[in-house]
Amino acid sequence: MKRFSVSFVRLPRVVFSVGMASLLCLLAAPARAQVTIDWVTVGDSGNANDTTGYGAVNDAFRIAKFETTIGQYTAFLNAVAATDTYALYNPNMGSLLSAAGISRSGSSGSYTYSVMNNAGSSADRPISNVSWFDAARFANWMHNGQGSGDTETGAYTLSGATSGNAPAANSGAQVYIPTVNQWYKAAYYKGGGTNAGYWDNATQSDSPPGNTIGSGTNQANYYNGVFSVTQSANNVSGQNYLTDVGAFTNSQSAYGTFDQSGSVWEWNDLAGAAGPTRGIVGGAWWYGTVDSSSAIGDIYGPSAEYDSIGFRLASAVAVPEPSTCASLLAGLACGGYSLFRRRRVR
Repeated sequence: MKRFSVSFVRLPRVVFSVGMASLLCLLAAPARAQVTIDWVTVGDSGNANDTTGYGAVNDAFRIAKFETTIGQYTAFLNAVAATDTYALYNPNMGSLLSAAGISRSGSSGSYTYSVMNNAGSSADRPISNVSWFDAARFANWMHNGQGSGDTETGAYTLSGATSGNAPAANSGAQVYIPTVNQWYKAAYYKGGGTNAGYWDNATQSDSPPGNTIGSGTNQANYYNGVFSVTQSANNVSGQNYLTDVGAFTNSQSAYGTFDQSGSVWEWNDLAGAAGPTRGIVGGAWWYGTVDSSSAIGDIYGPSAEYDSIGFRLASAVAVPEPSTCASLLAGLACGGYSLFRRRRVR
């Protein structure tokens, strides 16, 4: 099942009243990848906590249906990391084949990034080897309309930091990393009221999941004596162990999210305050159990990067469309003045 959520958008065509050179300058602009996130709404505002003390969220919010994919992160890198000032690309993304999916070519200032074929296309598999700071920069880029959008301000004020304390999300953040309560509610809450209760697993089940890929219920990508991808107990060097997001098609949470049990652990913002640590939750393809609602996650420094840690985003408001401001300014720089028409193609 393919869920590669990157499409290509031609920058707006703009016709100007002066100079054929201005027109040609714009028409020659390259296609640019656009990331689209599938959101689900988590309602039942004001729900009660679980017995663990987690899960209560006062307001409705949206959370990504799937983990952020390798294809989406590749589009992000190509948009903002030609120089890669903030080390958004970890070389393990191209060399550690258990979870690899992105190759880099060129030199600093002109880096380009491509989705790898690693036992099949990696585009729809979850990104990993990303720090919390990487995830926050991706959130800023989405908040700022993608394209050449700023990675240092918006949802989070990062100011060049790649280590140290993680800042809290800014007021008015449109796309952000979920708090642990938001993540927990999306994963385990049964929904349908404010005292509906919680499942043990993010697959709408109180029983430990299996790990068979496909349409079976209560399945997830983790090690339960055998690896999900190979159905073998042997850890084979060079084998890809990631599954496409949503590959367990009948194992979603009550709100419709996939892979919150297993696949890769996901960053969260803990209680939302700034601090020296951030949470990871969910489970991973190599780990022997999945996080249940009674054994929630772990704490890491926000600069940690492993082949089993990725992220998904949340949103409190409608996600803004990709900005066209940068392309319009580029047109003016080419010498144009009279804007006749803008057309956006998906």
